[in-house]
Amino acid sequence: MSLLSLTAPPGWSMCSALYILIVLLPEAKTDSLNATIIRNGGGSQCGEYTNQVMENGMCRLVATLPQLDERRCPDMFRCTDEVSYWLHENEERTQQIMALKETISELQEELRNHRHRIKVLELQSEERVHLNISLEQRFHELELHYAEATTMLHLQGTLILDLQNQLHNLTLQMDKVKRSPGCLINIVRPNPLMTAHDRLHPEIQHVRNCPIDCTSIYHNGVRRSGLYTVVPSLAGMPVEVYCDMDTDGGGWTVIQRRFDGSVSFDRNWRDYRDGFGELHSEFWLGNDHIHDLSAQGDYSLRIDLEDWTSKHKHALYQSFSVEDEEHQYRLHVSGFSGTVQDSFSWYHNKQGFSTPDSGNICAEISHGGWWYNQCFYANLNGVYYRGGHYTPKGRGPLGPDGIVWHSWKDSDYYSLRKVSMMIRPRSFQSRSSP
Repeated sequence: MSLLSLTAPPGWSMCSALYILIVLLPEAKTDSLNATIIRNGGGSQCGEYTNQVMENGMCRLVATLPQLDERRCPDMFRCTDEVSYWLHENEERTQQIMALKETISELQEELRNHRHRIKVLELQSEERVHLNISLEQRFHELELHYAEATTMLHLQGTLILDLQNQLHNLTLQMDKVKRSPGCLINIVRPNPLMTAHDRLHPEIQHVRNCPIDCTSIYHNGVRRSGLYTVVPSLAGMPVEVYCDMDTDGGGWTVIQRRFDGSVSFDRNWRDYRDGFGELHSEFWLGNDHIHDLSAQGDYSLRIDLEDWTSKHKHALYQSFSVEDEEHQYRLHVSGFSGTVQDSFSWYHNKQGFSTPDSGNICAEISHGGWWYNQCFYANLNGVYYRGGHYTPKGRGPLGPDGIVWHSWKDSDYYSLRKVSMMIRPRSFQSRSSP
């Protein structure tokens, strides 16, 4: 008996290793093997074979091949179909096992990748949680800051408003100071201990540094037209006036102005006494103020006139004054010169002032306050008619009531476009600007 030992392919599924015993005996006895034999078949031509699983896990294959007619038996694997089959199956299964191992390895790698991704996602989730918490805290902090900022803004708005009011008041005070340079007013009421002169003029000593008219302001170095405060020496009470520092050298205190019809001059006695209108617009300064200003010295009067073709003329009177209310603000005007014919002094001089409510028919017809004398040749406080020529049908048929200077057109029915009246001391002499 000859013995052939072969090692099977490493991946064979039946045994981890294969030992093959080939016995060339005429009559082989399989019972002589001291092992558990499993017969797997064979053929009559080449005998039989068996396989056995050993204790160490190895697989042993035993084949009995009888010799026929003194010829060698063909190769075992050519005649043993089952062995060839199992070797082929073993190879396929080995390849399947390798493929499965590769698949398992890939799946394990993918599993590791998935675990890594899960870990990353968990970390990102934790970061988002922390971020959300941080954002909520930040949002809460911002809400607190916003509430504080809103409170501060409200307080600042209140403070700014208060400062604006204070600034406005200071501006008004500064304007008053500018209009009254170096003026200290201290009004003292008369009392029985004063002398007769002091009782008549108790405040002269206390307003001596105040400007008494626009000429005083001019001599204090002010050369710009505008609103200023003066204190007439006989009244001792401050009054705001408009100063014309441009016309004919300046220093003029404006007592009346008309130019657009924005202010009605159809007023009662009290309005003409106290004054009305706006100093920057149309106004009547007030008969009390005109008296106080004109009675404190020798004053001249200038009247400027302009028609609806923008033609300008003026009248100048060397002497002008107005008496007090007790004497009905009687007019004193004389010494005419100018570029227009006189329609004022020769007819209205020494006339008392009257208004529509004073019982004077001329004032009622003319719808204004003026020094009327059956009724007028000049009426600068009449109704403002646009365009020049007018008819008084809308007001009544009794007579003319426009802003009239008769000699302008030799007519009472032509109403001027612009008129102004202003006064200054007769002795005024212009000076060059500092």
